[in-house]
Amino acid sequence: MPTAPLWRRLAAIVYDLLAVIAIVMVVGLLAQMATGGRLADEHGQLLTWWYQPLQGLVVGAYFFMSWLRGGQTLGMRPWRIRVTDQTGRPLTWQRTLLRLLIAALPVALLTIYPFTSLRVAAWAPVVGWAVLIAPALLDARGRTLYDRVAGTEVRPLST
Repeated sequence: MPTAPLWRRLAAIVYDLLAVIAIVMVVGLLAQMATGGRLADEHGQLLTWWYQPLQGLVVGAYFFMSWLRGGQTLGMRPWRIRVTDQTGRPLTWQRTLLRLLIAALPVALLTIYPFTSLRVAAWAPVVGWAVLIAPALLDARGRTLYDRVAGTEVRPLST
């Protein structure tokens, strides 16, 4: 079975970035409403411990549920691609969770912010994702590092 070309997967990532921004904005609005507008102080420091974990949980749930229930995120639909296991079957929850955890690892690089500049901390996850995606350029089936570890592949939908 053929795998989807890397350019289609990258285009889907751009679309999914827009969906993630919308999700983050809605969760932020709800958190502001829940705290009476006191989510952060005048210097931008968060006053709640639960806000960032909540954001991560909701964004992670978006990808987890999308991949588990149909193999497609919103960004994958217009590009007609789907994530499957290596045999073309839908993902199990274990395989989905493993793929999500590996793909989300670069987000942990944001924690370097107290030790470096905001610019470096913001670019660190981008570099991390580039490292995870780069093996697709060399892999015969075009698999990223998280696809190789999770035993998944991104395939074009049959026409």
